[in-house]
Amino acid sequence: MDQKPSVNGTEDKTRRDVLAGTGAALAFGTAGCMGISGGGGSQSGGKEYQVGYGDYETTVDSANFPTDKLYYYAVQTGWMNWASVMEEVKTKFGFDMNDDQRSSGEALTHIRSNAANPTHSGYNGGYSYGVEAMKDGFTTDFKPTGWDKVPVDLRTDNGHMTTTRVVTTAVTYRKDIYEERGLDEPETWEDLKNPEIAKDLWIENPQAAQGLAMCLSINNAYGGDLDNVQPVIDYYDDVIEEGAQIQGDADQLFTAGEISTRVGYDYHALNTRYNYDDFDEDQVGLALLTGPDGTPGAINIPYGFGMLDQAPNPEAAKVFMDYVLSLEGQRVFLDAYVRPVRWQELDLPSEFPDVSEYERTEFTVDQVELVEKQSDIISDIGEGADIAGFWSWRPSREPIPTLLNGSCGSSSAQIPRYSGGAAALSVSVSRFLLSQRFRRLFRWPRCFEDRCLLIHTRVLAGQSISMRG
Repeated sequence: MDQKPSVNGTEDKTRRDVLAGTGAALAFGTAGCMGISGGGGSQSGGKEYQVGYGDYETTVDSANFPTDKLYYYAVQTGWMNWASVMEEVKTKFGFDMNDDQRSSGEALTHIRSNAANPTHSGYNGGYSYGVEAMKDGFTTDFKPTGWDKVPVDLRTDNGHMTTTRVVTTAVTYRKDIYEERGLDEPETWEDLKNPEIAKDLWIENPQAAQGLAMCLSINNAYGGDLDNVQPVIDYYDDVIEEGAQIQGDADQLFTAGEISTRVGYDYHALNTRYNYDDFDEDQVGLALLTGPDGTPGAINIPYGFGMLDQAPNPEAAKVFMDYVLSLEGQRVFLDAYVRPVRWQELDLPSEFPDVSEYERTEFTVDQVELVEKQSDIISDIGEGADIAGFWSWRPSREPIPTLLNGSCGSSSAQIPRYSGGAAALSVSVSRFLLSQRFRRLFRWPRCFEDRCLLIHTRVLAGQSISMRG
């Protein structure tokens, strides 16, 4: 069987102009880059591919690839040039990939919901969410070819999570609108509090990986840390009061001029400036921000992937992961101005901010510590800033008798009356009362949510329930 070419830093690294459109990577992908190669046919009649690094080196057979699609969380069109990756995978290996439109947080929720019967072969998204999935026991180990080229702090030693690209929180703004309003380019997060900017500023919910990155950036810029998120809560309060919005399609709103400023990642600004037909290059600006006193305010966030335990189509997942981490696959991200994790082996397009600007504004956090604390961080920010549509349960500090028998503290609150044994209230109903779907449908007072949790706990424990409004 023919051997797969080695992936190393000796490949062609000539700087190129980034091509417009989502098909850019396809045009470049055939330009002599080294990637995964197939050997002879297998006994099953399929094609064999050599994949994996070190002890994980193995041969996979295309006869075992899915006949319909490979399902891999958050590999989706419209994000980081995954559309071109998906096309390349189809061309090279013959199988389609599902267009999985969901955020990192939504992916983790779906993984947990389907733990008994996994529907996807792997997780792709925010690295910290992937580490959380690993800690929950949902992932398995595989080290793709090139794993050893990934910085040690951006991969887990056990091969469960590997970073594939890195992004930095940045502000994208409409330079033409700023000029009309007589506004200067923003340099600090404090600049975005200007009413002329905040009135049509777009920020994001912290439940998404991008939104959490933005919150951590602001929080660090104003002296906060992973144990103190009050600075970002205060910041949200300030800009929302001036008109900043969280809901809506940011791309559409930005293109239409309904928002002049959006917080996202560096690649958003670069991709919008150079790859969107809707704008001339001089209409879109990019800013990496600091705090008012120069404290770094642009977090560097890793995104990565890992295989899921007992999941379908593991061989297709391995060949996909091998391709993404190869230099050929890594170059595809550059077409959307996303820095691949192996960017130092490549030449970044000149359109990227200077490396010194990243060094001036960037900071990182310990990913393991972030995983341990991010659920509380997200809840604290969402509840503290009273973000519309944000729901999460927090145990009440009130004594149990007060919760079960006291008033709700609001004369207008209508609390259902219930009296009976545990058998009269099914576990499924009590779980529904605690579900995110229920809380989105009905804006019940907090104390009612607390009572629902106590009902659910007592149902599971077989205890009786007495609840008066």
